[in-house]
Amino acid sequence: MSVNKDYLRMAVGLARDNVVDHGGRPFGAVLVKDGQVLATGVNEILATNDPSTHAEMQAIRAATAAQKSPRLDGCEMYASGQPCPMCLSLMHMVGIKAAYFAASNADGEAYGLSTARIYAEMAKPIEQQSLQVSYQPIKDDGESPYEAWQRVSQKK
Repeated sequence: MSVNKDYLRMAVGLARDNVVDHGGRPFGAVLVKDGQVLATGVNEILATNDPSTHAEMQAIRAATAAQKSPRLDGCEMYASGQPCPMCLSLMHMVGIKAAYFAASNADGEAYGLSTARIYAEMAKPIEQQSLQVSYQPIKDDGESPYEAWQRVSQKK
């Protein structure tokens, strides 16, 4: 993997500016495709009270809106900190091909900024996780949402 350190420096700069200028959390992200910056993002949790407004999520939201597509195949994510499981999952879902980060979970641990505990929890089998998750199938008389999706999608 070829890492462009300038994009990592940009992500770190966004993170620093977010703290100093906006009182935000210290995370920034730069989304790149073919050497072009598609979008940037900073962690906006403290400004929005929305726990999903991580820097990587914000960059992905901006890029998918600008591209008018839910896919970001071939893009690279440059992040100031190690992406959390939520952000990493979304990167997989939208087709990002690579992610680079400047600070690890170990680096953030002393500041209370590590998601290592969440990674460990998610690595457990679902029935052993602290969050109770349970498959409860139901049958009703209507078309299932999946069947409706298939029917409507085939008409497009």
